Amino acid sequence: MSESAATPDGAKPGRSTPTGFEAAIARETKIAEFDEPKLGAIGRLQHFLHAYPTMVPVMVLLLSVAVFGALIGERFFSLQTLNFILQQVTIVGIIGVAQTLIILTAGIDLSVGAIMVLSSVVMGQLAVNLGLPAPLALACGLVVGTICGFINGLLVARLKLPPFIVTLGTWFIFLSTNFIYSANETIRAQSVATEAPLLQFLGTTFRVGGATFSYGAVFMVLLVLVFFYILNNTAWGRHVYAIGDDQDAARLSGISASKTLVSVYAVSGLICGLAGWALIGRIGSISPTSGAEANIQSITAVVIGGTSLFGGRGSVFGTLIGALIVGVFAMGLRIWGTDPQWTQLTVGALIILAVAADQWIRKVSA
Repeated sequence: MSESAATPDGAKPGRSTPTGFEAAIARETKIAEFDEPKLGAIGRLQHFLHAYPTMVPVMVLLLSVAVFGALIGERFFSLQTLNFILQQVTIVGIIGVAQTLIILTAGIDLSVGAIMVLSSVVMGQLAVNLGLPAPLALACGLVVGTICGFINGLLVARLKLPPFIVTLGTWFIFLSTNFIYSANETIRAQSVATEAPLLQFLGTTFRVGGATFSYGAVFMVLLVLVFFYILNNTAWGRHVYAIGDDQDAARLSGISASKTLVSVYAVSGLICGLAGWALIGRIGSISPTSGAEANIQSITAVVIGGTSLFGGRGSVFGTLIGALIVGVFAMGLRIWGTDPQWTQLTVGALIILAVAADQWIRKVSA
């Protein structure tokens, strides 16, 4: 065989043919040298929404405003309509902040509505029936809300009980306590206005141009901004996200998961107390039967707002957007003249779509 002849594997003359071991190494090296797969438009959208989950409810809100604006016309874009929507979502927006904190830790709180009402009843009973100064009665109501949340946190963090079961049980306990303490009696708005006007402060309105807004709506927005900053710029906020993402990993990294969870539930209870104050301003009177659906409404706002029920991903800003989406649909369908049941049907569909979108977006990290 001549020197210029080709070798069996096409190797150049004078070079030995690679052994089986060398060929295997070459194949492994070649496999390891891969390029990242190129993403299409849908893949890029999926990654974008995974990085900015709040953009989903923002797009839904803008789309719903555009659709109702086209169907109804200029009447839908009036300042009066905006005022009605903000007043409608004030309580849900405030209590939704409390629910967001819990869901970010991969929990859920069914007792938020009961804590809110119990706090408002304590404020009213102490200020109107017992004659305590309104600021002191208000502080006592906030303390009661915080204690209720603290109890939930102890049961979840210390006894390792499922949040759903714990808060389902305390929902009945707090609700029953509310009825027993108030003797199922409503304190009239006139009595509250006379004896403790401070309790109705968040229902007071002011004018900006041609629009009328309530201090409760302003308080809701400020509360969202405060907790948006806390969750994104403090160690406590980062711990909340870390626990929701992976509690075991958070614990291994040095985070006291138990203490953080207790504090989250206690802060949530405090916010529910603030929601109780806003509730008095919203309806004027103090009723032990008010806010019956607040727990479901808060979960609805959180889910539609893009916060994952699996924890670790979401935003209080998204919860506010979720509450506004429900408010826009409720107001839009009402002005359009449809049956109120269509609002419930639409909200139910939005919840399912929001959860489906969250599952799709989460596949990025799978």
